[in-house]
Amino acid sequence: MTRKDQGWANSLFGGCLGGGSGSGKVRPKPRKPRQQQASSSPGSSSAMQRLSVTDVMSTASEQELSVSLVGSNLHVFTVGELKAATQGFLDGNFLGEGGFGPVYKGNVADKAKPGLKAQPIAVKLWDPEGAQGHKEWLSEVIFLGQLRHPNLVKLIGYCCEDEHRLLVYEYMAKGSLENHLFKKFPPMLSWSTRLNIAVGAAKGLVFLHDAEKPVIYRDFKTSNILLDPEYKAKLSDFGLAKDGPEGDETHVSTRVMGTHGYAAPEYILTGHLTAKSDVYSFGVVLLEILSGRRAVDKTRPSREQHLVEHMRSWLKDPQKLNRVMDPSLEGQYSTTAAHKAAMVAYRCLSGNPKNRPDMCQVVEDLEPLLNITDDVPNEPVAHVSPPKEDNVAKKERAARRRTDDNLGGNRRQNKTRSPQKIVRRRPGQSEEFWVWHMPGEVKA
Repeated sequence: MTRKDQGWANSLFGGCLGGGSGSGKVRPKPRKPRQQQASSSPGSSSAMQRLSVTDVMSTASEQELSVSLVGSNLHVFTVGELKAATQGFLDGNFLGEGGFGPVYKGNVADKAKPGLKAQPIAVKLWDPEGAQGHKEWLSEVIFLGQLRHPNLVKLIGYCCEDEHRLLVYEYMAKGSLENHLFKKFPPMLSWSTRLNIAVGAAKGLVFLHDAEKPVIYRDFKTSNILLDPEYKAKLSDFGLAKDGPEGDETHVSTRVMGTHGYAAPEYILTGHLTAKSDVYSFGVVLLEILSGRRAVDKTRPSREQHLVEHMRSWLKDPQKLNRVMDPSLEGQYSTTAAHKAAMVAYRCLSGNPKNRPDMCQVVEDLEPLLNITDDVPNEPVAHVSPPKEDNVAKKERAARRRTDDNLGGNRRQNKTRSPQKIVRRRPGQSEEFWVWHMPGEVKA
């Protein structure tokens, strides 16, 4: 980090040093704006190199570091302003909840902030009892304060007032991909819409991986893919994102954190994080898009609870494609395109990270499939249903479920990769956020 960059970063540390809302001390003294990394083309770079989380953390102790405003276009809000925007965080404005805390819809009036037009917003509040905290909040500000891309959600601003930590985003009208796939939000996602979402999300990862200072997303999953009114995909929630390896480095060593079912196996075993860790997670999400089933579903029979274990071998076999595809599609998809997409998922889910494609290759493989429509049937095609179980089979399956319940639903796990602490799961969450504790681990 250059002396010039250090001086600039230090000038951004301030605010949140006490004083109530409207104290006027939240925002640092203005400086000449730093050029943003604003190109929509993957791999493009700004005139000045992006400041990394490591750069910011090295400039001051964590106790002294109250806020880092990276990017002159971020607006600083007070708690009072965001309460007004969300009608006092009204229950009717509740959008959902994740590891950081609850999210509410709000509206900002025209000229509420200089340069900010009237628009709907999404406000994320920090829950002190949740899985994430100030460090994750800071990561979000640092990454999304600098990174701009059509497939990344836009961070409008933030609030850092006393113990409060809030984030303000553009409002994504169609919610998360998770809600549409698994909570059956109408209308059902068509094949072309699913494929467009997959391509858009993949382009977001390409931009992060190919940046001048690479970024590893680390928490790629359906609940972090948000959809705009046209169902365009944008990646959200950068609280677990990490600066990727540079130069001769092959990986980043970090504490293993993530959502059960999405983390790459080698990352769980070693704590070594690479871009190929994100590729594996993308493979899981692509399989969820194809199948309409969750990565982990404890309501299914034990052998079907882990989607990758259950279906990966089917992805390369065209004869088993009908077992993979979501029955709610009713056959309304191109079998040619679906099989090619399944093969992309198969390669992304390889146990050996060296055999996984990079995200550029994934986009190259998936994008042409958007134009394959020649074998899409005109009429709904009945999905092949498994044969009905007889009474004996039903009783055996019920007995297996009771056994699983008595054992707590636990499967035998390798001790080196067993999550020893599961961060609590709140009612608004549909996924389990896991922290793996490993010998000699490095803090995130």
